[in-house]
Amino acid sequence: MFPRRNGGSGVTELPPAAEAPPLVAVVNNVLYAADYALQEVRRYYIENNSWVTIGRLPERIVSMNGWGLAFRACGNRLIVIGGPRALDGRVIEVNACVPGEGEPEWNLLASRQSGSFVYNCAVMGC
Repeated sequence: MFPRRNGGSGVTELPPAAEAPPLVAVVNNVLYAADYALQEVRRYYIENNSWVTIGRLPERIVSMNGWGLAFRACGNRLIVIGGPRALDGRVIEVNACVPGEGEPEWNLLASRQSGSFVYNCAVMGC
C-alpha cells in the first residue's frame, strides 16, 4: 500500500536499513506521504488503492536518506520540520500547509540555527 520509496528514475537503491521509516500523516481522514528522495508529497486514494503526487516538499528541505526530516499532521495542516545545510551548520525550519485539491502551498512558520547538532524530529503533539 505504501508508495515505492527509493529506486525511482535516477535514484540510487539503498538497503532498507539505511532509510528512515515511512513519512506519513493523516489530515481530515486522508493519508499523505512524503518522499524525501524525490522531494514529493503524495496523497492516497482508497477508492482505487493508488498514490498520486500532489506537489513538492518545501524548497529548502534537506535530509540524509529521510533522517533529519519530520512529516506529520497538526489539526488540518501538514507540518514538515527540517531545513537546509549551511556553511556554519544547519537551519531547522517548520513549514505548514493546508492540503486541498491543488498543490501544497507551504508557509514558513519558524526557523532556527542549529549548528552541528542533529535535532530529533519526533513530534509528540501539536
